[in-house]
Amino acid sequence: MKKPKTVVITGAAGQIGYALVFRIASGQLLGADQPLVLHLLEVPQALAGLKGLAMELDDCAFPLLRKTVCTADANVAFADADCVFLVGARPRGPGMERKDLLSANAEIFAAQGRALSANVAKEARILVVGNPANTNALIAMANAPNLSPHQFSAMMRLDHHRTQAQLAIKTQHRNEDVRRVIIWGNHSTTQYPDIHHAHISGQPALDLVDEDWYQTEMIPCVQKRGAAVIQARGASSAASAAHAALCAMRDWCLGADDWTSMAVFGEGQYDVGKGLFYSYPTICKDGQYKLVEGLAINAFSRTMMVKTQAELTEERDAVKHLLP
Repeated sequence: MKKPKTVVITGAAGQIGYALVFRIASGQLLGADQPLVLHLLEVPQALAGLKGLAMELDDCAFPLLRKTVCTADANVAFADADCVFLVGARPRGPGMERKDLLSANAEIFAAQGRALSANVAKEARILVVGNPANTNALIAMANAPNLSPHQFSAMMRLDHHRTQAQLAIKTQHRNEDVRRVIIWGNHSTTQYPDIHHAHISGQPALDLVDEDWYQTEMIPCVQKRGAAVIQARGASSAASAAHAALCAMRDWCLGADDWTSMAVFGEGQYDVGKGLFYSYPTICKDGQYKLVEGLAINAFSRTMMVKTQAELTEERDAVKHLLP
């Protein structure tokens, strides 16, 4: 048998954590032959609910699950972690603006960055799900001096899936027929779903859909999908977010045969995103990711990409006091 891998979920008693944890324990993250240890982190007032979750995990009798640790101590949670899902974050409350949410979560992710730096396994992969995810990833990374920026990513996979699904519905194809979509920039309403390089059953996507529909209907649909879900169900996306997080981490660890979208620490690629966690098209292989390079960027795309970069720059400037 393989040596167990340690997987961490913060905010594990929340809706996303609840939707995620059983799928991980069943082997859908790292494979049906990979034993697991789960470390579940919560705030002290949620530990009773977390205990109930652990009881359910026991009752499932998952063959791969060797141990479950429930804790409110980040140092305990991150000890020897191989895969970390930073899900827990303060949600946006009534009357809160995005900048208020950023301020409320900044200290949380700074502290978690320090705990990650001191405790995780050498090759740990850390996926930030809690919003505002891109800048939370930047804060955590900046406070983790023992780790590489390449060990952090902010989740853009939900937006990637939403773009894929909208194209499949519009063209009456299967989701798996839609390939090479891209999300550029921030996980916010400024994100840019780009289909100029996408294919549907081998045909260019823009040969199968009207460009006016793409620009005036599909892009806003994807950008505002989270708010639409909240309006429809009275709560934010949970199962779809959990599925996206699992897919993002699984592909990062095990590889994939299609492009995906990952917010990673930019170094000026495509003339945007330097020093930001900006979403790019990536290819995952052998436990690593690399950016898809050399894509042609038209004037419309450039305008959209610059807009979302500007928002990320504003967010970074707002938390610069937490970036050592």
